[in-house]
Amino acid sequence: MNILEERCAKYTLPQEFMEQGIYPYFRQIEGKQGTEVQMEGKRVLMFGSNAYTGLTGDQRVIDAGVAAMQKYGSGCAGSRFLNGTLDIHVKLEKELAAFVGKDDALCFATGFTVNSGVISQLVDRNDYVICDDRDHASIVDGRRLSFATQLKYKHNDMEDLEKQLQKCEADRVKLIVVDGVFSMEGDLCKLPEIIELKKKYNATVMVDEAHGLGVFGRQGRGVCDHFGLSDDVDLIMGTFSKSLASIGGFIAANKSIINWLRHTVRTYIFSASSTPAATASALEALHIIQNEPERLAALWDVTNYALNRFREEGFEIGDTESPIIPLYVRDTEKTFKAVAFAFREGVFINPVIPPACAPQDTLVRFALMASHTHAQVDEAVVKLKKVFQELEILK
Repeated sequence: MNILEERCAKYTLPQEFMEQGIYPYFRQIEGKQGTEVQMEGKRVLMFGSNAYTGLTGDQRVIDAGVAAMQKYGSGCAGSRFLNGTLDIHVKLEKELAAFVGKDDALCFATGFTVNSGVISQLVDRNDYVICDDRDHASIVDGRRLSFATQLKYKHNDMEDLEKQLQKCEADRVKLIVVDGVFSMEGDLCKLPEIIELKKKYNATVMVDEAHGLGVFGRQGRGVCDHFGLSDDVDLIMGTFSKSLASIGGFIAANKSIINWLRHTVRTYIFSASSTPAATASALEALHIIQNEPERLAALWDVTNYALNRFREEGFEIGDTESPIIPLYVRDTEKTFKAVAFAFREGVFINPVIPPACAPQDTLVRFALMASHTHAQVDEAVVKLKKVFQELEILK
């Protein structure tokens, strides 16, 4: 066994949880994702998905993907930079740019590679990247890949953000990157205050709308639109793997920024294009959410209902303002047990442990879709209360 193998062999934590029967990852789903799924041959309520619009099993989206595969084939066999640009890539980019109120957009094969590639390419060694300390891992990796000075501010603490901006040289790029909706806790960034500081210190703002698109704003245009600040945000990022029922991501900005990124971002130039099926599926989902306002209304109806139910039953849910509802456990082993016991009861939820949160803030993440019903929420709340009481999380 060589040195690397010896080092990896010492990592046995997953096996320890497997032996206890509470390992919560890589659970197999045996069919389409929806509000109910088949797992281990039984019906399970799905409250662990990011499919806020409930479109992952929509036949129109499926048909669009199948038709694109029939027309264009299964893949593009190259990068967008060379042979991998299809007309539907360009169409999707134009429609996304218009949707979020920007001049132009670029589509990437994954949302992660948007943040990891774009952030590092926007700044150089004399510049600054400033991030909320609860930003998504893809934002963290993007700033780590840059040569810029990296600064962090305490979560949603605008006084601390201003302190970080005061450390920066006035004539250098000061890139503030923030999640619109924080994916684990469900709260929103303080975008109005961030924009005030942007203007005061001549900074640049990039907002990750991964969990805001399809959820907030007019027709689901996102948190930037929700606050009426799309024009003041310089770059808007989004993903296709949540509300747009596909896989991929995009960045939208003015023409000069997009022109720079189109010709310099390594994760765009050196990655294969998103598949025809994924591109067409995202495009169809974008059309649906714009044409079916009742879908967004249904999402907020069931979200508000669930928030009230969890509060009534005494769960600690923090400051969430979204369809992401954190149920705080504050103990890693109990968090894993809560997920395992919930599955035993027929409810799928996800664990959130470090590094996705602080050690004292472990939680299970309960997420809603527009297609969930009040009855499904009630069933889940009753079963989760039983689990939380069994584990002495709820008294």
